[in-house]
Amino acid sequence: MFKKLAITALSLLLTAAIPTVASAETVMQKIKRTGILTAGTSKDAFPFAYRDKQGQLIGYSVDMLKLIQQQLEKELGKKVQLKLVALNTDERIPNIINRKVDIVCDASSFTWDRNKNVDFSFSYGATGTQLLVKKASNLGSPKSLIGKRIGVLAKTTNEKAIARVQPQAKLVYFKDREQAYTALQQGKIDGFASDGILLEAWLGTRPNLINFELVPDAPYSREGIACMVPENNSDFLDTVNFTFYDFMQGFVNNQSEHVIIFDRWFGPKGAIPLNDDLRDLAVETMRLVIDSHEDIRKN
Repeated sequence: MFKKLAITALSLLLTAAIPTVASAETVMQKIKRTGILTAGTSKDAFPFAYRDKQGQLIGYSVDMLKLIQQQLEKELGKKVQLKLVALNTDERIPNIINRKVDIVCDASSFTWDRNKNVDFSFSYGATGTQLLVKKASNLGSPKSLIGKRIGVLAKTTNEKAIARVQPQAKLVYFKDREQAYTALQQGKIDGFASDGILLEAWLGTRPNLINFELVPDAPYSREGIACMVPENNSDFLDTVNFTFYDFMQGFVNNQSEHVIIFDRWFGPKGAIPLNDDLRDLAVETMRLVIDSHEDIRKN
């Protein structure tokens, strides 16, 4: 009887100890042990990360995750499976902290508040908060937003940007972008604040919505898009950063495999074609990252 009780107690102690061991495991150790890279991303952040008509998660940020997967395979000397998990914006950081995902790459941008809980990679894209409105709405200046119903996604830089430029705007919260777009079309809100390139993408894929437009010349913030990883995982972050460095260097050097990835989303025949000025800006931004990290070397 006592022997059975002792065995039962020991089993409970070992079971209770397993989460502690797992939580102490680094991301690189976990990937090496399981052969799986679990990545959080978005389902509606076109063209960075979204579901296609077949329900598959694709986009520029998903392509970046595939490059990270390939780099991990080189470093670990084994096959690595990329497991994608669709997350809402308010689920991203909790899932990283709880180690349900190893990384989040969607359309996230750096903030100091977020940086208290996660670490950020190099920026591999640029965006800013803009406002989608019905034409002739006269919205745009901070003063014009007083008392107006502005749709935002909770815990985003867009929410903070609008609250900063006009504290008297009435923020209306939505779970995802599709809900906000629907509310705007139905007149339930006066405008929807989100990343400018995502709003442009939405307009570009719905040419029948001729009565909507982005407020011209009114970005309320300018931000770099980056991936988020758990804190205290420098080896994994080094791998992620080298992946982006290598991609950007290849792109500016006109290496075809890297140009193809970029042009798939932002080229002349891509999902969201960039004009020459924006493309030049993207290239210059990449050069700044490359020049400031010339000492990066990884086999």
